[in-house]
Amino acid sequence: MNDVRPDAVIILAAGEGTRMKSTLPKVLHPIGGAPLLGHAMRAAAGAGASETVVVIRHQRDRVADFIAAYGERWQIPCRTADQDEVKGTGRAAECALDVLPADLSGTVLVTYGDVPLLATQTLVDLTSAHEAGGNAVTVLTAEVENPTGYGRILRDESGSVAGIIEHKDALAAREAGDAKLAHALDIREINSGIYAFDAIVLRESLAKVTTDNAQGEKYLTDVLALARAAGGRVEAHTITDLWQTEGVNDKVQLAAMGRELNRRVVAQAMRDGAIVIDPATTFVDVDVSIGRDTVVQPNTQLRGATTIGARCEIGPDTTLVDTEVADDASVVRTQANLATIGAGASVGPFSYLRPGTELGAKGKIGGFVETKNAQIGDGAKVPHLTYCGDAVIGEGANIGAGTIFANYDGVNKHTTHVGAHSFVGSDSVLIAPVTIAPGAYVAAGSAVDGDVEAGQMAVARGRQRNIDGWVERRRAGTKTADAARDVAHASPRAAAGEAASTSVDEESSADEGITK
Repeated sequence: MNDVRPDAVIILAAGEGTRMKSTLPKVLHPIGGAPLLGHAMRAAAGAGASETVVVIRHQRDRVADFIAAYGERWQIPCRTADQDEVKGTGRAAECALDVLPADLSGTVLVTYGDVPLLATQTLVDLTSAHEAGGNAVTVLTAEVENPTGYGRILRDESGSVAGIIEHKDALAAREAGDAKLAHALDIREINSGIYAFDAIVLRESLAKVTTDNAQGEKYLTDVLALARAAGGRVEAHTITDLWQTEGVNDKVQLAAMGRELNRRVVAQAMRDGAIVIDPATTFVDVDVSIGRDTVVQPNTQLRGATTIGARCEIGPDTTLVDTEVADDASVVRTQANLATIGAGASVGPFSYLRPGTELGAKGKIGGFVETKNAQIGDGAKVPHLTYCGDAVIGEGANIGAGTIFANYDGVNKHTTHVGAHSFVGSDSVLIAPVTIAPGAYVAAGSAVDGDVEAGQMAVARGRQRNIDGWVERRRAGTKTADAARDVAHASPRAAAGEAASTSVDEESSADEGITK
């Protein structure tokens, strides 16, 4: 582990973000499963900062609540500082220093709440370069093909940073024929706005910075000139990955940043051993983990804190949110949220697993099945066309097609228990609260509202009655009546309903209708 750590990180997040055209504060817009500010906070924490301060203003209560909750979740001790009416990045940094210890020394990093791709390692490297050079200020810079709109880095004869000139000022210098600055417009090294400062230099310099400029703002960039004038070293730390310095100003940039972040996350998952068939249609949040040799099919979204084991088959057309999937499982065309899927289990296609679903090892949730708060034991099967809510299903049990777990009485939810190795026939309704004991049967088409003991078969349905001549009397002139008449002419015995009136043994018929 790198022993070089910043003593404090200041994250600037006070801006209104009007170009987002949203009621949600800009820094709380999410990409990759976390708000922009969350990414910034985690990068700071990863760098090992002793203190982290977020400067807030716009919708301060909403942003402050997020900082507190997110900091607690990820164990990121984080202070907040309120920026007052004075505008500018310099004033924001000054407000942050006011909530830090007065005797703070060492390295202070300044970053932004809307720069989500800034990596922890970059902050560590910036700190290392700053301290190794004994610098007063170190600027994080990048070289770009088209620097239009960016501030340019001016260097002196020794290569040190002599200053920063904004694009509009560089253009004005070119138009005015300024011999000293006419070249500035051609400079491709740009200022990221991310800095490492000596804490004492930063505090003393900010006290001298004024708002005497066209915008009436207190600029952080003014610290560089003051530090240099006082004899301090001002240097640059250049990176090649421009994405790390990119901020988000509108929803177009938000989407672009999200795509790039997703590309990086998916690429890393493949380097770690996952098989992603189509990275362009696969979306993986930053806190997702995927085991080796797991195949992720196209149009799959893995969100939140989802964890996937090894050798699984996930997708296509699948969305998993905060879901755990154990080794060797298969999940196809499924939506799952806060669910657990056991080793070797099978889910889908067209399954919907709601919160509280727990599928045991080698269990099955099949096509067009919805589950909620359901514990389904090892090897148990809910194969198709079933609603299974508030249920406890034992090992090896088989739930027939079209079964409904009627869990709600209009006021309260109730639980159904289905014992190990029991069978529930197709098209049954289990009216909770009810218990089907281990080793019991429910006949197909039953509406069960009472307990079934071990070894029993429940038959809860009316006896079939066939009414001779009904079609001819009630549907005369229809094609159905014509078809019945044709059969009657061809087979007098069929017309007499001989087959339908034949006595059927109730117990043998109940054995039918169990689906697999």
